[in-house]
Amino acid sequence: MELFKLSAEPREMLGKKATKALRAEGKVPVVLNGGEVFELPFKGTLKPGEKIVELGNGKGMITTDLVVTNDAIRKLIYTPDIYAVELDVNGEKRMAVLKDIQFHPVKDTILHLDFLEVNDKKPVVIEVPVKLEGHAEGVKAGGKLALSMKKLKVRAVYTAIPERLIINVDNLGLGKTLQVGELHFDGLELVNAKNAVVCAVQLTRAARGAQAAANK
Repeated sequence: MELFKLSAEPREMLGKKATKALRAEGKVPVVLNGGEVFELPFKGTLKPGEKIVELGNGKGMITTDLVVTNDAIRKLIYTPDIYAVELDVNGEKRMAVLKDIQFHPVKDTILHLDFLEVNDKKPVVIEVPVKLEGHAEGVKAGGKLALSMKKLKVRAVYTAIPERLIINVDNLGLGKTLQVGELHFDGLELVNAKNAVVCAVQLTRAARGAQAAANK
């Protein structure tokens, strides 16, 4: 993945009134999840913006409330690319990936972002864009190549996740499909249903006619 650098500030004033004021200033509230799980009670010191979330069974995790500017996140949001995000919080660098975006239902403005903190040891699940390459046998025979899944869910450490999943379709015949279970990428685990169809060569009217003529 490409690296996206983003400056963020701790957010200590919470609630609807404070959130509304932030958005009026062209800022977006952010929550950074995915910190280390620890035994409760917590014995350390919380930094500005941090709070403890109880997970049950005597376990807890720290999440961090942050704020970023609308202008700073446009390239991160309005793009088909995926990024590893280097958050700069008062000089402290924290790596994360974007997990969720909340848009205004009418204005389509960005209301809230959820990030997941990552490292080079703990696998994460991310949707990665699919790119087909090659010239399918079925297309040469008059069929039409159709991409059913533009993204696939991948589990791996973030440093191993590519910007695109390249799939060669040279051997895909007329009327045939390619399913998730038939794909393999080194160092990556695909978590979509194995029988989900990624792409197919569909029979066109011309191809059906040619096929019927050949069978006479």
